[in-house]
Amino acid sequence: MRFDGDNVVVTGGTRGLGAAMTRAFLDEGAFVHATYRSNDAAAEEFRASLGAASERVALHRFDVADHEAARAFWESLDDLQGGVQVLVNNAGLRRDAVLAMMSPEDWSAVIDANLGGSYTMSKFAVQNMMRQRYGRIVMVSSPAGRHGFEGQGNYGASKMGQIGLMRSLCKEVAKRKITVNCVSPGFIETELLADLPDEQKKDYAKSVPAKRFGTPEEVAACVLFLASRDASYVTGSVLEVAGGL
Repeated sequence: MRFDGDNVVVTGGTRGLGAAMTRAFLDEGAFVHATYRSNDAAAEEFRASLGAASERVALHRFDVADHEAARAFWESLDDLQGGVQVLVNNAGLRRDAVLAMMSPEDWSAVIDANLGGSYTMSKFAVQNMMRQRYGRIVMVSSPAGRHGFEGQGNYGASKMGQIGLMRSLCKEVAKRKITVNCVSPGFIETELLADLPDEQKKDYAKSVPAKRFGTPEEVAACVLFLASRDASYVTGSVLEVAGGL
């Protein structure tokens, strides 16, 4: 029970990778504040699926890219005994298009959600964590930032931006025993892959040296390590969870 008694925030924590992370933290004893942007029914369905552990989950609906909404969320946590120990910046958005055809709205929406959301949530998390001189921030990045994929200029830019943000922030807060790292999942079996044509999924699988897609649980295990007290000397790092991609 590595997180027994800890307060953990997981953005986008009710579906896909975020749902796996929420479950993993609950299994280790944490109380999880899971954020989501819009789908109330899906969020409630997820909480109901947790059984007895649902008593240790609070759902919060807001857009992590909205600075004032993020401020209000963190202010609502100010009275938590012991503060917040862990933030996982998992919420993300994809709107793929080749750059020549990409609308300004799709460019801004992805940058605002993925990079802007990491900025707003990390900003207020640091203020909370500095009070207890302890904290763990994990950002969910992507190999798309390092490799580049056709049609994902906005997504790749946002994910490389997260890494730059992480490496600057980790230096600002290290003396206060706050670590900041990235987990970079490759092709993972989530609804994002399920929506792809079968032929495209086969091509993606062939490009992975491990010759398979990863699971949300494998990503969650890596997030939990970086969020744990065992990782106290790991900061400013990118942990690739991509099967050798």
